[in-house]
Amino acid sequence: MLNTLSIRNVVLIDTLDAGFGAGLCALTGETGAGKSILLGALGLALGQRADRGQVRTGADEASAVAEFDLPSQHPALAPLLDAGVDVSDEDPLILRRRLTADGKSRAYINDQSASITLMRQVGERLVEIHGQHDGRGLMDVRTHLGLLDRFARHDTRINTVKQAWKALSSAQERYDTLLAASQSSAEEEDFLRHALEEIDTLDPQPGEDTELSTERQFLMHAERALTDLQEAEQALSGDGEGLEQRLTTALRGLERVREHIGNSGGAAGEALNRAAGAIDRALIEFEEANEALGEASRAFDVEPGRLNEVEERLFALRALARKHGVEVEALEALRERFATQLDAIDHSEQRVSEAENALRAARDGYEAASNALTASRKKAAKGLVKRVMDELPDLKLDKARFQVSFETTKPGPGGVDSVRFEISTNPGSAFGPLDKIASGGELSRFSLALKVALAGEDEPGVMIFDEVDQGVGGAVADAVGRRLKRLSDQAQILVVTHSPQVAALADHHWKIQKTDGKDGQTRTTLVRLEGDHRREEVARMLSGADITDAARAQADALLSVGSGQLL
Repeated sequence: MLNTLSIRNVVLIDTLDAGFGAGLCALTGETGAGKSILLGALGLALGQRADRGQVRTGADEASAVAEFDLPSQHPALAPLLDAGVDVSDEDPLILRRRLTADGKSRAYINDQSASITLMRQVGERLVEIHGQHDGRGLMDVRTHLGLLDRFARHDTRINTVKQAWKALSSAQERYDTLLAASQSSAEEEDFLRHALEEIDTLDPQPGEDTELSTERQFLMHAERALTDLQEAEQALSGDGEGLEQRLTTALRGLERVREHIGNSGGAAGEALNRAAGAIDRALIEFEEANEALGEASRAFDVEPGRLNEVEERLFALRALARKHGVEVEALEALRERFATQLDAIDHSEQRVSEAENALRAARDGYEAASNALTASRKKAAKGLVKRVMDELPDLKLDKARFQVSFETTKPGPGGVDSVRFEISTNPGSAFGPLDKIASGGELSRFSLALKVALAGEDEPGVMIFDEVDQGVGGAVADAVGRRLKRLSDQAQILVVTHSPQVAALADHHWKIQKTDGKDGQTRTTLVRLEGDHRREEVARMLSGADITDAARAQADALLSVGSGQLL
């Protein structure tokens, strides 16, 4: 539902803040008061095309802000979530558009900068506009099939067709792959066998390239490292009497000194104890160092010729990988792929036959599902045509005819049908597209008849009817109003009307009026009407500028019918 609309500096509107309610909302006013400006400003907030001529003369920029309350899972939320815009079911959705005097435009959704394209996608899902020259909504032939399916409650049937299409696509892909493999030449088969034999002979192992590279680096430096280790061992052992022997001799000497002085050494005794402890630890560390050097020397004492073996293996793996244009680690996957292709060639005839049978079964399943959907659509189309035709006489379209045209199109997940709503406005005239055949007033009333027929199946949220009652009055205008009232049970309806019968049936009533300010500038304002003010406006619509008591009495009668909702 559209909650509020705030407009700043759009053509004749300098400041306008309007709050709208649920149900049927009527917008009235004299011709030229600015109803088209108001709808144009709303269009700005919905992402429609902007023109710098919409900026009020003397202003730097114009802006339009529309706030909506949406139920969870509303279709307008999908493109927002895909675009990463932060939205919440509990908070209103706010669309804001700025247009500068030089024609530059900026869009914001929930105060987050957004593209005009995204704003338009959201706007098309929020508001459906039915005007005399509007090409959206029911006038867009791309929406007709979806409307018919919702009218027929085809969710289950469409899902069946989607699953059948998925199975058919999978079967077709498998068949094409196997058929292509079966048609491989003898040369390709020879290549596969030779390549597979090469890989099998080399038998690459997972992670082998990394392991060999590491070992190669080790082996390349092993000889020099071993020499350095031997020098370290010699330095540790020394010439003649070794360091270990000297430390042992020193420790024994200290022990003899401690035996001489016993526990009476005082400070000297403590120093001797520390010295003895340090030498003892040094002996332990010395022994560990000798053992570690020995282990390192044994590790570097590699097998003669091992470096050549590693390099030959590593270079062979890399050469084979380069030959096939892959990394060494991908050779195993390549072996599996070649084996699969070769196996397909070896058993191609049988597998192609099996795949062909599966494809035939999948195609039969899809055709059965899509044919059932087509039959149900055509049956539903007859029901829709009857509903629409039942609405037309009261709307002064009793000579018009409506039909749902079917064409067979390329198969897909939605079936094989292309659907278009068509009308003929005069006996003997050909059927054609809605917006090509009907005049302005007829087109608006046809849209209304269609929306009434589809009510409960479609979920527009907000619908705007621009002068749907043009050129009609009396009983026809009353019929238009009653149908708009009926539609307002399913959605919020905003109707721009010159008909007192329609205005009197509205749940909410606003008057669009043009005034001249003291500064000499003309302004368009929007005033909510209630009580006597609403009565006066309906009376004006009935009698013109000179409002008579008879017009007021007739207005009272219309408003009493509207308040009683005698639908």
